[in-house]
Amino acid sequence: MSPNEYREPIEKGAFEFAQLDKNIHDLKFETKPIGYFKDAWIRFRKNKSSVVAAIIIIVIVLFGLLAPLFSNHAVYESDITYKKKTARSFLLSKIGLGTAITHKTVNQNEFNYIYGIGVAATFNKETDKNASFDIAAANKYNPVKSYSATVDAGKTYYNVDVEVYYQEGFQFKQITQKEYDAIIAWEKESGLTIIYPVLDVPLSENDANMWYTEAKNGVYVDNYKRDKNGDILYETPIASSEKDAPKQYRVRILYYNYYIYQNGNEPQYILGTDTQGYDIMVRLAYGIRLSLLLSVFVSIINFIIGAIYGAVEGYYGGWIDLIMERISDILNEVPFLVVATLFQLHLVRTGKVSAFTALLFAFVLTGWLGTAYRVRTQFYRFKGQEYVLAARTLGAGDARIMFKHIFPNAIGTIITSSVLVIPGVIFSESFLSYLGIVNLQGKNTTSLGAMLANGQGSLMNFPHIIFWPSLVISLLMISFNLFGNGLRDAFNPSLRGTEE
Repeated sequence: MSPNEYREPIEKGAFEFAQLDKNIHDLKFETKPIGYFKDAWIRFRKNKSSVVAAIIIIVIVLFGLLAPLFSNHAVYESDITYKKKTARSFLLSKIGLGTAITHKTVNQNEFNYIYGIGVAATFNKETDKNASFDIAAANKYNPVKSYSATVDAGKTYYNVDVEVYYQEGFQFKQITQKEYDAIIAWEKESGLTIIYPVLDVPLSENDANMWYTEAKNGVYVDNYKRDKNGDILYETPIASSEKDAPKQYRVRILYYNYYIYQNGNEPQYILGTDTQGYDIMVRLAYGIRLSLLLSVFVSIINFIIGAIYGAVEGYYGGWIDLIMERISDILNEVPFLVVATLFQLHLVRTGKVSAFTALLFAFVLTGWLGTAYRVRTQFYRFKGQEYVLAARTLGAGDARIMFKHIFPNAIGTIITSSVLVIPGVIFSESFLSYLGIVNLQGKNTTSLGAMLANGQGSLMNFPHIIFWPSLVISLLMISFNLFGNGLRDAFNPSLRGTEE
């Protein structure tokens, strides 16, 4: 229709008001809005490897916090008699784990010696008799739980399964009259025997388990010392040069029962004992605490210093960036190993600070440089973006632009680097402890690296001592790497909205 063409007039009432009596407003969202952190969580949980890694980290942390509650031993309690022992758990032994039984092949004399411990423990104070050399007569204290004999070139060898906690057998011990009376009273109350007959052998032999003269055809001849009436003696008085010194005796004790007398329970170490007789499970828990505490402190401090330093460099650039970069270059050339060694020599050994504090200083001195470099790179990348220019146009200050607009876009990379600092610190601490440069081992605390250093000399014969801290370190390093990668992707703003 042309503009000059005639049009019919619109009649009145052809139009009417719509929604005249209704309040018009925006429709309610059908779904809940997704915030920044919820969006990150949605992406993170889709990364299965990172989720598994996070679960492993949580399990290790819970082990470090709760494991000591399931042990009868404190972190400072050690028993040198039961050092280097394998795992023993009465609960786990029901499914074939933690039995503390080792397999070995021995000759006739060694077999007589080991089996004789159990035979000697059957001594009865009431009848003054010993059991014969027969498997059926051996009681619970016999280290030999099963055996089979083979003959090779006319010599007999035994394949035996030995319970290592019973294998310690008897010991000589010097006690006072008061302790002697207390032990005798405990024996009557508990029904267990601690003090056994004195051996009539030269003191130079000093082997409390050599209670027999010979063992031929399954018959033992004892070496028990007797008085003029033929009665067996249970203690040897020890003369003292001091006038008022308490009366003391040299006695022969069955150490397994003596342990029960001292601790109120049978020896049980779920992960075994280390070279000093500490409970590995308890020490491992405290080692996890100390190593994670050190690494988390280093990560947080490096994150704060590196984020601020790198943000200033990247945002302002120019001569400020030039000067700060030269400072970073100088610090970057300082070798960490030398710094850690010097701090230990001049701060720890002089008593100025603890080994933990000195190691923390060494990590922080140059550890923030990597974070600063990443932040600087991200700021150079984003500071020229349109939203930054818009914020500056609207009057936003430098601090607001840096940490409100630019920093969130760099947080994925920064968080990843900060999380990856943790396994790096754990590995470095383990490395320094293994070399003996750093010593975080103490009576009331230890670290994973200190446990590795403690067990390195026993790797061939007692691998369980070094196995558990090695396993935890490996799991932590792998898990934190996977966890950090998951966080990087989750906090990357460019991926926001891709969860569908």
